[in-house]
Amino acid sequence: MTAALRLGTRKSLMATTQSQMVADRLTALTGREVVLVGVTTLGDVSRAHLTQLGGTGVFVNELRARLIAGEIDFAVHSLKDLPTKQDERVVVAATPPRDDPRDALVGSGKLSDLPAGARIGTGSPRRVAQLRALRQDLEYVPIRGNADTRIGKIASGELDGVVLAAAGLGRIRREAEISQVFEVDEMLPAPGQGSLAVECLAVRDDLIELLSVIDDPATRAAVTAERSVLAALEAGCAAPVGAFASGDGHILSLTAAVVAIDGVRSVRKSASGPLPAAMDLGRELAAAMIAEGAGTLMGEQAH
Repeated sequence: MTAALRLGTRKSLMATTQSQMVADRLTALTGREVVLVGVTTLGDVSRAHLTQLGGTGVFVNELRARLIAGEIDFAVHSLKDLPTKQDERVVVAATPPRDDPRDALVGSGKLSDLPAGARIGTGSPRRVAQLRALRQDLEYVPIRGNADTRIGKIASGELDGVVLAAAGLGRIRREAEISQVFEVDEMLPAPGQGSLAVECLAVRDDLIELLSVIDDPATRAAVTAERSVLAALEAGCAAPVGAFASGDGHILSLTAAVVAIDGVRSVRKSASGPLPAAMDLGRELAAAMIAEGAGTLMGEQAH
């Protein structure tokens, strides 16, 4: 009898829900049994804000350590949490079809309906910068914690709203509480937002082949372009960089922006190219953004 595959996942409701989705899909397509193995990461136990933790890798490194130690066979991450610098020991064997990439407001109404001085919670400098571009007169409050904790701050009266990823709210069945979904022309999502990364050891050719059945080439091309922008800008997942790519099966359209934390100044560029050239498309767009001062805006954020 073939042993069950061990899938490493963070222990939060959102993480285990999305990991179970991957497990169920893999079992349906291959017949292989999959068991979830809960792993606690630095990002789960530290109460510091992600910008203080360095942002990149805080939800990923412990899962990768378990992979390398042979304690799990593969891991599921929110793709936007992955460092852009590749660890040669592991490989993203699959990027399942993307869920809604957009950001969403949970609150009593739309952003435009809120009174001046209303308090909006988010732990993301990218969201704060773009929210300020929409409403300079609101107060943006840094918060941590899972979705339930963040939404709970509205019921307690501590906040008037919180901004979270629409995909995550959908996965934990809290989408009915969304008061506004921000279109990508209003608020560019984080590179890879709404996507999952299924990672295993680079030497496991057998597992790479097995996991490939849940890979979606269109999603992979889009997130490759978005993350290529992030890597070329040398920015971490906590940086104020938004990017979104979509394609028609042949041509990929990519838009990216760096928005100053004041919400006033920004560098925003778009480009398109063939799907197989997704990585080059992202690099070229980032170079054009740097030429227009994107690096200066990100440097201000770092200070």
